[in-house]
Amino acid sequence: MLWWALGRAPSFRDVTRSQRGLVGLGIALPLVLVAAALLYMLGMSWLEGSPRSFWASLEWAIETLTTTGYGADARWNHPAMVLFVGTVQLLGAFLIFLLFPVYLIPFLEERFEVRLPREATSLSGHVLIFRYGPAVESLIEQLEHADSPYVVVEHDEERARNLLAKGRRVVYCPEDGDALAAGGLDRARAFVANGRDDENASILLGVRHRGFGGDAIALAEDPFHRMPLSLSGAKAVFTPRHMLAAALAARASDRISPRISGIQQLGRKLEVAEVRVAPGSPLAGRTLAEAGIGTRTGVTVIGQWVAGELRTNPAADMRLEPGGILVLLGREESIDRLEDAAEGARRLRRTGPFLVAGFGEVGRKVAELLGDAGEAVTTLDRVERAGVDLVGNVLEQAVLERAGLSEARAVILALDSDDATLFSTVITKNRVPDVPVIARVNHSKNVQRVYQAGADFALSLSQVSGQMLARRLLGEEAFTIDTQLKVARVPVGALEGRRAGDLSIREQTGCSVVAVERGEDVVVELGADFRFVRGDTLFVCGSNEAVRSFQEQFPA
Repeated sequence: MLWWALGRAPSFRDVTRSQRGLVGLGIALPLVLVAAALLYMLGMSWLEGSPRSFWASLEWAIETLTTTGYGADARWNHPAMVLFVGTVQLLGAFLIFLLFPVYLIPFLEERFEVRLPREATSLSGHVLIFRYGPAVESLIEQLEHADSPYVVVEHDEERARNLLAKGRRVVYCPEDGDALAAGGLDRARAFVANGRDDENASILLGVRHRGFGGDAIALAEDPFHRMPLSLSGAKAVFTPRHMLAAALAARASDRISPRISGIQQLGRKLEVAEVRVAPGSPLAGRTLAEAGIGTRTGVTVIGQWVAGELRTNPAADMRLEPGGILVLLGREESIDRLEDAAEGARRLRRTGPFLVAGFGEVGRKVAELLGDAGEAVTTLDRVERAGVDLVGNVLEQAVLERAGLSEARAVILALDSDDATLFSTVITKNRVPDVPVIARVNHSKNVQRVYQAGADFALSLSQVSGQMLARRLLGEEAFTIDTQLKVARVPVGALEGRRAGDLSIREQTGCSVVAVERGEDVVVELGADFRFVRGDTLFVCGSNEAVRSFQEQFPA
């Protein structure tokens, strides 16, 4: 009957903890009742001189332990009997409070919760992911967006249930089970190992032993384990923390990854500058048309950074966000004119050291990459170690000042805690609001919070590793973290003889003509009446797609 209540008669290995507890309770409770009844029989006979039958004593035991009250037996005279009866009453009250939270509620929760899948029977051509974690979180989202099948094989039952509750495709496999068979390796097109390095090596050997012909990828915690994982069977090994460090360094330095490609074609007559719009600036909150930046100063707005996103097609109705960073193109004197005309518009510093706060694995790699690119770097960490310039707490303003915060070109927060990153962002922006803050975020759910605290760029481990994995598994379908602007130098071609005001180039292509080279002169103020003539060379700016669209619609 008890196994009927549990639903089936499983082996001991399959029985859950709550089921084992309930079975133990079912065995122990009758024994307690019988023992109490027998002791009561002896006590009533020897101490009270009023014998009771076994069934009457059992009735008394049930009434006492369930606290439902008594029938005929309600008074006892011998002190030992009074103590015995009181003890049994207290035991009954204790059992009532113990029974529901410890035994019945967990059992009922397990009975009514959804059973975890144990095998991916219906999938084919899928990506098999071994173990869930931040490094594959973004990859899973992109696979779902691309409608590409996948399944996560997880050893941790609680984590598997959380994934199932979020609608993820997950298979639960105990640690002594066959994870590769449960995930349908023989029908998968790719395998991603995301466990500990030793777990990954073990399961990759199993993948190789089964003759898997698809793509086998491993994520390594320790860079020194790349080679062993490759020897175990991985066709590619990624180190997510190093990838995150590379992305942070690329965000910081144009020498590593220029945010605008092709600017060398502009020569010395034009320059690109990034100008922050302070919250109190007259420009803040106005549209590009209302601000009249081009007509007032002669510079062209070619993009705007807002919360880490580069908006590359600035139309006339684009709002100039408080705290946003405008990407401008024009002559140096025109950019200076903008700073003078619009109070609260400040050009970002192009010189000075980068302040790297946090010298763990990520921070150390960021400092190394910036140093290799020829950038000046100051490092700060709470622990004294080789490569740390200043020891102190990044959350203390005095420590930041000693580290040269006021002279920093940018602050790169490579801290282990998202809470510390958020707090440090607030402190830094309060002290030097114009200095860009580039933040490492451990959990993608905290990226938005770090942006709200004032960070200019925030990158999570999931975001960076997800991009790399998706690019390998999905190819062109994968998203990219960086949206780059491109400056292209093109001949006038099909625009010869036409007026700028008649073309609607930006609306048609998403690209802007930011300057025209005419002989020895460079014209940057292109009004509606400006007419293109033979021999002109155009400088067009936009995303790669926009520049390609321009060249298709207005061929040379």
